[in-house]
Amino acid sequence: MSKGERKRAMRGRAGRMQGGRGSGRASTGQVRLWGRHAVEAALKNPARSHRKLWATREGIDSLDGELPEGFPVEYADVADLARLVARDAPHQGLVLECAALEDVFLDEVMGDDPARPLVVLDQVTDPHNVGAILRSAAAFNAAAIITQDRHAPPESGVIAKSASGALEIVPWVRVVNLARALEEIAEAGYWRIGLAGEAEATLAEALPTGPVALVLGAEGDGMRHNIAGHCDALARLPISAAMESLNVSNAAAVALYAVATRT
Repeated sequence: MSKGERKRAMRGRAGRMQGGRGSGRASTGQVRLWGRHAVEAALKNPARSHRKLWATREGIDSLDGELPEGFPVEYADVADLARLVARDAPHQGLVLECAALEDVFLDEVMGDDPARPLVVLDQVTDPHNVGAILRSAAAFNAAAIITQDRHAPPESGVIAKSASGALEIVPWVRVVNLARALEEIAEAGYWRIGLAGEAEATLAEALPTGPVALVLGAEGDGMRHNIAGHCDALARLPISAAMESLNVSNAAAVALYAVATRT
């Protein structure tokens, strides 16, 4: 059977969206993802347990590859899908409900490849920023992002959409105590560099040749004093004096590029 025939057969098995309306919330213990890149990456992730896909026919056609035999699909129009997601969310005709990813632990992401940096986020709570940082982490081959559970957003469709598929690629470690995690990171041989606009050294000057953990604080407040005290060095990005600072996700992208291209 050709790809087009399989898609037609799959569409023929699917029904209309039951009731025609959604609550806008996922079921207990589930995560609702939307947008082609986020949904496609989640469908291809064998670590995901999927519950249901709501889609327009155009949304299904946009996917790369085939859905598994018997995958639960309900067709819906654009207006119905909009009721399943956050207000004005760009769902692109695809909304997937699935189980949250399994927990990842710190010792599972350290030491496999010393060239791959860790990204530690201190109180970065905006899901758009976290998603964008995940995307940059995937682009520059970071080993993981690490956040404190109480001061980070939960896994969500907003993060997945901003990450453009990277949520399924980059391990996300949530820890109870970020300072203690930084101690463990040091014990594993990483040089911990905190990004701070007031630092004297530039990032290029502070970068070592070995394993690196980049530590970034929230916009405005920056890193907490205790977290900065757990860094081996503070460094700044050499941005123009015309701008006070960069958005934290932009700063993360620049810093990850600097690590990837160090000599």
